[in-house]
Amino acid sequence: MSEQEHAVNKEGEVALNKVDNALDRMDDSQKDKILSDFQSFKKYLSERVELAQNIGLSEEMMAKAAEKIAGYLAEKEEPRNSEEKLLQELWKVGDQDQRHKLAHLLVRLAQAAD
Repeated sequence: MSEQEHAVNKEGEVALNKVDNALDRMDDSQKDKILSDFQSFKKYLSERVELAQNIGLSEEMMAKAAEKIAGYLAEKEEPRNSEEKLLQELWKVGDQDQRHKLAHLLVRLAQAAD
């Protein structure tokens, strides 16, 4: 996979417009493994946040990426458990500012899971 296809380049810059494409390329079995239960989701999120921190992304950039991912999941994936259903419902009723704050909370949840 070339660097042009990644949402994060080698300088640690996030191309938010590439997040949806990166998620679309993920195969269904990998999505199922991540989303099968909330602990798996938190573990995956925690690993990605740790990686983002290691390449120097700020919490704000991580939250912007989390916001794109949450929007994708809310629109294109069925919740697989009650926690994901709650997150989807909160996402749907929130305005842009509330969604951004929820994305920050997801980043912090992942950081706390370390």
